[in-house]
Amino acid sequence: MEYHRPVLLEESVQWLVYDVEGVYVDLTFGGGGHSKKILEKLGASGRLFALDRDEDAHREASFVDDDRFTFILSDYRHLRQWLEYYGVEGVHGVIADLGVSSHQLDVAERGFSYRLDAPLDMRMSKGLRRAASDILNSYAESALVELFSRYGEVRNSRQLARWIVQQRQRRPFHAIRDFVERLRPVVRGKPERYWAQVFQALRIEVNDELGALKQVLSDVRDLLLPSGRLVVISYHSLEDRLVKNLIKTGHPEGGEERDAYGRVIRYFRPLVKGVIRPSEEEIAHNPRARSAKMRVAERLNRTIS
Repeated sequence: MEYHRPVLLEESVQWLVYDVEGVYVDLTFGGGGHSKKILEKLGASGRLFALDRDEDAHREASFVDDDRFTFILSDYRHLRQWLEYYGVEGVHGVIADLGVSSHQLDVAERGFSYRLDAPLDMRMSKGLRRAASDILNSYAESALVELFSRYGEVRNSRQLARWIVQQRQRRPFHAIRDFVERLRPVVRGKPERYWAQVFQALRIEVNDELGALKQVLSDVRDLLLPSGRLVVISYHSLEDRLVKNLIKTGHPEGGEERDAYGRVIRYFRPLVKGVIRPSEEEIAHNPRARSAKMRVAERLNRTIS
């Protein structure tokens, strides 16, 4: 089974690597598709650091035999500290392929897919103490409403949260199939889309994905050298909005920064207008690429407009 089929592989690496002797970071190693392509393009003095908090990705990284490559088993929110540890003060490019990998979806026991029967886990790292079942069985109804509304954009999040609280009083949630079956009375619209939204919300909460993304994007702004490239592939609007805000304002949560004279400070310049999407041919070979959006930007000197 293929570990993960990287999305927009050729396009992303082509935009990323502009100096073959530079220092680059792959924030989401996964099966190593983007990292291996980057190494193909780097010169003898180039360096690549790759991070992933998934122990299975660590195993995949052990097969990369290249002195220019360093794998770090860590949440990418700790990027700044790790680069300091390795004595790296600035990098020429950073790439991130966000979301969940094909491997995580396809391996039943990871608990990421509503199509497979397994424990309700969804942890990207075994070091995380709280699984999806813990959230379903312990969160207050109001917290569940906020979770499903914000992270899954579930339209009937109040009804869903109330139903979960009622159901868990009869029997706690532990398995995916049981959860999906008990979910049926409150499903609205197409079941597959509804379940995808619910599972997305749980996964984001379990792994604090948006908190980690906000942190690393803020740090990347300061770690990128002038003319350094940022390439991010996202799969839902919550991720994409943070990336778009960073490129536009220099801050993941938005809000223009001004100098003492009221002039707007610009940190990035978009290198493409809007987003790059996978071709129909790529989607045909990899349906999971359908929702992908790639943004590309160049780090500026601290400029004022």
